[in-house]
Amino acid sequence: MHLTHPQLDAAVAAMRTVLPLAYPADAILRRFFHDTPMLGVQDRAFIAETVFGILRHRFFLESLIKLLTPRALVLAYLVKFQGMNLRELTPLISETEAKWLTEIKAVKPDTQPLAIRAEFPDWLVEKLQLSIPDNDILELGLSLQQPAPLDLRVNTILAKRNEILEIFQQEGIAAQATPYSPCGIRLSGKPAINRHALFLSGKIEVQDEGSQLLGYLLAPKRGEMVVDFCAGAGGKSLLLGALMNSKGRLYAFDVSEKRLNNLKPRFKRSGLSNLHAQLIANENDNKVKRLSGKIDRVLVDAPCSGLGTLRRNPDLKWRQSPQSIEELKIKQAAILSAAAGLLKPGGRLVYATCSLLPEENQAIVSSFLAAHPQFSLLNCSDLLAQQKIPLNTGEFLQLSPRLHQTDGFFAAVLAK
Repeated sequence: MHLTHPQLDAAVAAMRTVLPLAYPADAILRRFFHDTPMLGVQDRAFIAETVFGILRHRFFLESLIKLLTPRALVLAYLVKFQGMNLRELTPLISETEAKWLTEIKAVKPDTQPLAIRAEFPDWLVEKLQLSIPDNDILELGLSLQQPAPLDLRVNTILAKRNEILEIFQQEGIAAQATPYSPCGIRLSGKPAINRHALFLSGKIEVQDEGSQLLGYLLAPKRGEMVVDFCAGAGGKSLLLGALMNSKGRLYAFDVSEKRLNNLKPRFKRSGLSNLHAQLIANENDNKVKRLSGKIDRVLVDAPCSGLGTLRRNPDLKWRQSPQSIEELKIKQAAILSAAAGLLKPGGRLVYATCSLLPEENQAIVSSFLAAHPQFSLLNCSDLLAQQKIPLNTGEFLQLSPRLHQTDGFFAAVLAK
């Protein structure tokens, strides 16, 4: 693209707004676009790509730049990662800038320390080194620097995957069936799906393939009583409702009214009639307690560090810390224990996170099992094989962007 002065200035202004990272980067950027309505569609796309690109490569860029400013970050990113020619930039930059950008262009990433090459904070590298070798940390880091593909879930209440794939083919939208999820579709580009007729009519939803697989691990049946314990905006609840063929009762609990409000329009489009969204104050709310011992299946997609989603949310590297992870672990243990109290004998619980850290995953599950001998662990690979899903990551489900092209999900399945 041919960069103009106003575009460069707007990208620098956006970067300046985002950088304190007091809030999620995508929310700050949405606000920025709302406050600068004169930007065109292409300008916005350029700015969003630049801001997220800088966040993905910020450790490397900051290691190169002597005088750190939002403008320096934008210029260094364009030259280093977008392959922008210094000749194209000459009319927009000073001689001093041209000089240091020439030096930066020559630096090879593989001469840098592990944390900078992997684009992880030092504390995260130290935590990962407890469970995986440096080489794997680097490969994981590199895979999380790539943007995520756009995955869709077909709402099987209203449509079949083949039908949707045919429609996309006719419209010239490059799409293919996901390798693991029986109702997933992966798009090659980034079309504006939220304005597409299939989306507006509830036939498709945006949902990462890894997230879809959690529903197949829970495998709810028609007529059962099912709880999605940390429902958020309800992507997984809608999948569970479809797997139940809208028969039985499905509760979507969350502590955030805003998130549950985001579920309302999705629920309306979905054609489901068995979903009951309920706001709770915390995991020990009376609405939870009155269902104690009555539930067939519970999904716990626990609040976590989200480090498995760095392809989408690179800002989490600065918004999480060793302290925040300690706080999350207390919350995870409390939520798992409360959710487990809902199950009747023979019931099934799926504990899941989108974290890469064993302390939020295996460690939480093993200390729960030690304290609750009436629960046992089921093998995730066996359960997926029963659903004809060819994915074997062992006893636990462990997905990685590098191996599976999904977010970094973890899941354990417990039976009472």
